[in-house]
Amino acid sequence: MTTTVRTAATGTLAVPGATLYYEVRGSGPVLLLLPGGAGDAGMYAGMYGELAARYTVVSYDPRGLSRSPLDGPLTDQRVDVWADDARRLLDHLAPDAEATVLGCSSGAVVAVDLLARHPERLCRVVAHEPPLLELLDDPAPHKALFAEVRQTFRAEGVAAAMTRFAEGMGERPAGERAEPAADQDPTELPPEIREMAPRMHANLPVFLDRMLCPFSATAPDLAALRPVAHKLVPAAGRDSRHQLPLYGPAVRLAEVLGRDVVEFPGGHLGAVERPKEFARQLLAVLDRAE
Repeated sequence: MTTTVRTAATGTLAVPGATLYYEVRGSGPVLLLLPGGAGDAGMYAGMYGELAARYTVVSYDPRGLSRSPLDGPLTDQRVDVWADDARRLLDHLAPDAEATVLGCSSGAVVAVDLLARHPERLCRVVAHEPPLLELLDDPAPHKALFAEVRQTFRAEGVAAAMTRFAEGMGERPAGERAEPAADQDPTELPPEIREMAPRMHANLPVFLDRMLCPFSATAPDLAALRPVAHKLVPAAGRDSRHQLPLYGPAVRLAEVLGRDVVEFPGGHLGAVERPKEFARQLLAVLDRAE
């Protein structure tokens, strides 16, 4: 079933264990957007205007989040399963074409795994701040923080867990919120982002309990990535330089694969907080890659 909402065609796709909700905008080569944290297809709404002028932009709610229900009970989520979901969505919407992918945060973890296991489906992958802690010289303190955040959620709930996350990161957990920056008028946000906020809040238990630790503990398949490293663009936000678990893995991934890190405007959630600047940088990066 497909319908049209605003300027997006929407649909659902049955995959093993879940049904994915997706949106399609624009025309041209396929650009698949993988949301991060508790976000869903609305996470990139502020970028759609710029991107859909040149690409067929595909966004979706990952399994277990928002409008993509699971068929069974919620368990720890697996990066490889989410990457297979993305590949199935590409096979459904663009079976004969290579796609470009942007993933942010946990979405970037999925994007890296997608490239490692299905490189033939992709022409370019921009991985913005994947929290791949295993790439760091000393991942232990950061893994301990994330484990503490999860335990705080289980014992005290969402608010306490997000407070602990913020304290551990040295600020509000910018990568896992939908609110605008402090100097941004919420009424100026695209309606899709305003609509996403309550969905994202409802998704936070899934993120805190079933995604944060297993996704950040995933080790990328460097052996599989090396032959296709030319397709990968490790990226990070300029404002994240002081946050080692967010900025550091992108730097390390670039080092081991012989790539350069590309900086984007803003911090971990630059795609939401500074969407037009972020979109312009993304298009410039893709132009240079071509």
